[in-house]
Amino acid sequence: MSPNLANTNNNADARSFSAHEDYVTVLVAGQMLGLPISRVHDVFVASDMTTVPLAPPEIVGLLNLRGRVVTAVSLRRRLGLPDAESNGRRMAVGLEHKGESYGLLVDEVGEVLKLNPDDLQPNPVHLNRRWAGLSGGVHQLQNRLLIIIDVEAVLAFETQLAA
Repeated sequence: MSPNLANTNNNADARSFSAHEDYVTVLVAGQMLGLPISRVHDVFVASDMTTVPLAPPEIVGLLNLRGRVVTAVSLRRRLGLPDAESNGRRMAVGLEHKGESYGLLVDEVGEVLKLNPDDLQPNPVHLNRRWAGLSGGVHQLQNRLLIIIDVEAVLAFETQLAA
């Protein structure tokens, strides 16, 4: 094989590789959701939460993560779902938003998927309005639908919207 041909293939592979977006997958109530990896700072087990009086119901509490105060937000509650039965271990995905640290509580954390942004589709017309309001679109995988979470929408609370 000539060196020029090999370089051409490598460049094409590099372009193809960089055209993909990475998503951290999480499960909530059996539904697979994707968070842009560029927004994810940590994945951790949330423990020792302090409740916040008069906070919106989505705010589960505050926790200390390596010396930082992190607001724990229930993605189940943001999606209008009941709390899960506690198995003692609560997984969270660490996010930053407007200079604040958040831990988005989820049922399970999955793998990182590389997806082509051209394959992102609009929300299905029959998707629950509350879910659609927190979604940036969907990716149709082989046997599942991956709902892409709009981090800005998830972390915009009614009190912030009113202000």
